[in-house]
Amino acid sequence: MLLPIAATTSAVDSMKQIPPATWLKLGIGIAAFIIVIVVLRKIARMNKIVLGVIVFVVVTVVFFSWVYNRNEPKWMTPIVQRIAPFFPSAGSYSQKQQSNPKP
Repeated sequence: MLLPIAATTSAVDSMKQIPPATWLKLGIGIAAFIIVIVVLRKIARMNKIVLGVIVFVVVTVVFFSWVYNRNEPKWMTPIVQRIAPFFPSAGSYSQKQQSNPKP
């Protein structure tokens, strides 16, 4: 009766098997989330229109940087693949310069 209980690993043993790099990334993610919440609470005291414009500009710059350099996160790849053909990319200018001009 006690054999199945003794054979199972405890949560602490399972956590010891997780690599330190994973714990570091998790800690950085939690710290970044807390910092974002604190900063947003401070910014939320300002005019909502100004806050909306700032957020829109930051999101737009980051998104178009991902589209131009194609270094988006994996979860954004399907969206960026559909939008990328309509915008220039980092290698498109050099490819056009290397091709022969059309008569």
